[in-house]
Amino acid sequence: MNLEGLVSALNDFASLSLAESWDNVGLLVEPSPPHAVNTLFLTNDLTEEVMEEAVQKKADLILSYHPPIFAPLKRVTWKTWKERLVVRALEHRIGIYSPHTAYDAIPHGVNNWLTKGLGACTSVPLRPSTAPSCPAEGTHRVEFCADNTEQLDTVLSKIKDIGEISCLTTLPARVEGEEQTRVSLNCSQKALLEVVALLSQNSVPYHKMEILLLQKPLLPHTGMGRLCTLSESVSLSDITERIKSHLKLPHIRLAVGMGKTLESPVKKAALCAGSGSSVLKGMEADLYLTGEMSHHDVLDAVANGISVILCEHSNTERGFLLELRDMLAVHLQNKINIIVSEKDKDPLQVV
Repeated sequence: MNLEGLVSALNDFASLSLAESWDNVGLLVEPSPPHAVNTLFLTNDLTEEVMEEAVQKKADLILSYHPPIFAPLKRVTWKTWKERLVVRALEHRIGIYSPHTAYDAIPHGVNNWLTKGLGACTSVPLRPSTAPSCPAEGTHRVEFCADNTEQLDTVLSKIKDIGEISCLTTLPARVEGEEQTRVSLNCSQKALLEVVALLSQNSVPYHKMEILLLQKPLLPHTGMGRLCTLSESVSLSDITERIKSHLKLPHIRLAVGMGKTLESPVKKAALCAGSGSSVLKGMEADLYLTGEMSHHDVLDAVANGISVILCEHSNTERGFLLELRDMLAVHLQNKINIIVSEKDKDPLQVV
């Protein structure tokens, strides 16, 4: 499969439009075309050790869940480890692709996999995603009727000169028995102020003006984090054992909520793979499950009677790779070899 076709298929599997605005996702390193991909190599973190493994296994494209290039690189030399990753990738004609938070949001992604550690439950996103292309442009729609005069033509010409205006249409309309023109346009918040000011400053008589807020519909089962309701309550002690088993970890970190014990029931759990403080904060639940949280966010949760389980950042993500391998094999119709890194691991360990 050629690289262009594979990247398109990966984007179909998880739309990059679902990624957070601050993220750096997609094809990050591209060898000169044409570039055939026979082996896709999956990793959670692309370290130098993992890169050497990818070279040895003759990978043609590395799918690194975390983007190895995040902050802009001003140069590509042998001086820093991230620069060396790019050098090694290009030397061996290996592309690098990162989906990161797009995989967090999709219904069949990382957070969905993490919910399986709780046992039988139903879940909904904590922060639902909205349809990225509906409406296509603008935050507001402005509609009004105006008399058919040369002044209207002048105003429409000025409106077209305003930035962030789209979908400007005019249709014949009848208002109180008179022939008029119905004007409709989409615009940004900033452009809305300019449009209203323009109409107020001109002597165009307009009627039935409406300003509509364009709200994008929520995508079902898609978004950041998950709020899980267990089919049956289970003790905090038992839920910790379930999570350790699912993540294949001998140890996790636990903060017991104020007034709770290891035997307290857990019915509702809020979770977020990776670093979940910003997504979990303020959510009502018996338990927060994530990779890492700040000390003070843990204190806040505990003070509110919410227990917290921390498993280290990438431990809440890495196990998804095995499930991802199988899903991608089906999605790509078994056209390429897909392997999971054996060297990829969390940098922190209990000693």
